[in-house]
Amino acid sequence: MKKSLFGYGKTTKAIAQKLGGFDIYDDNFKKPLKDEFNNNLLPINYFNPSLSSLEIASPGFPKDHILVKQARNLISEYDFFYDIMPRSIWISGTNGKTTTTQITQHLLKSVGAVMGANIGIPLADLNPYAKLWILETSSFTLHYTKIAKPEIYALLPISIDHISWHGSFKTYEEAKLSVLSRMQKSDKVVLPQIYADIPTKADKITYKNEEDLAEKMDIDLKKINFKKPFLIDALIACSIEKIILKDINYRLLSTFKMEENKLEELKDHLGRIWINDTKATNESATLEALKRYKDKKIYLIIGGDDKGMEFKNLFNFMKKLDISLYIIGANIQKLNSYAQDYNIKAYQCHFLKEAIKEISKKLKKDEIALLSPACASLDQFSSYKERGEIFKKEIKQLNN
Repeated sequence: MKKSLFGYGKTTKAIAQKLGGFDIYDDNFKKPLKDEFNNNLLPINYFNPSLSSLEIASPGFPKDHILVKQARNLISEYDFFYDIMPRSIWISGTNGKTTTTQITQHLLKSVGAVMGANIGIPLADLNPYAKLWILETSSFTLHYTKIAKPEIYALLPISIDHISWHGSFKTYEEAKLSVLSRMQKSDKVVLPQIYADIPTKADKITYKNEEDLAEKMDIDLKKINFKKPFLIDALIACSIEKIILKDINYRLLSTFKMEENKLEELKDHLGRIWINDTKATNESATLEALKRYKDKKIYLIIGGDDKGMEFKNLFNFMKKLDISLYIIGANIQKLNSYAQDYNIKAYQCHFLKEAIKEISKKLKKDEIALLSPACASLDQFSSYKERGEIFKKEIKQLNN
């Protein structure tokens, strides 16, 4: 019997390279080939479900794809490695997963914790002998996971995202909550108060907001040097640290350095402020960015691949601000229509470079230029990181 991988992404490549001997199916393969690890690279019409004893889908592989529909033994990367997985912490939610995962690993590195999964390190590349795996966990992975569970599950607030993949907010939300049914009495789950009634055997710690979580976990907010929207990320990481180590190392927390591309403040040659928030790929992430700068005049660069999202909440909030929109990307007409409906000044720039050029003509020192697209980047860029790199490059070139 054959072992099958669906999609030729980072996750499945790592499995194939580590173990070898897989049949890998991808829409981009036009004829059968073989790689150096003894894996077969096959067009999707070569898949025979009756000859496959195992199928593993790349996390973002379309759930309605014909291969998924034909599969009889489909599991996730998490399920596949569950037998060798050490104690694990899964971190999910809509925004803040990466930051929370990074802070948690920073606080627990001394006890042998490593991090991986959606943060960019496939499980195949993680040390199975590590004391603890901290896994940034996407809704895609959770959708395909049917067996594995963590010892601690930390859930950040859930808001609308990935609707084009999941089909609805309800199914997206259900994916995020699905692991609760597999958790046991000895496990812990930290989750928003609105999900307090979701059935689970795990010990629940629920929170209404940052202040509520700090009070329940006896965390001294005066010692937490994080502002919103990153405050909840730090508090959940501290909560995990306290569950495991029974204490919080505030000094160590203060040494954590935030990654690039999230509310990263830059200054041009005139001392004007430009904010790189390219990782804001959904409505709620952009909302959080705007809340931080709501008292200033904002020039917002928005647009891209909206993944089927609507933007009513975002535009309802923006109509109260002193804001101008500079729209780029594939959904330019959709966002421009919203701007007209909400009577918000908007410019159709199409491309990031053009938006920066137009903003630079107007931006003053006491104002903010903000790249917080509320959309994914793949319509014009290879990743949100490339979008951020180009943004920073163009800001530097304003000096010339």
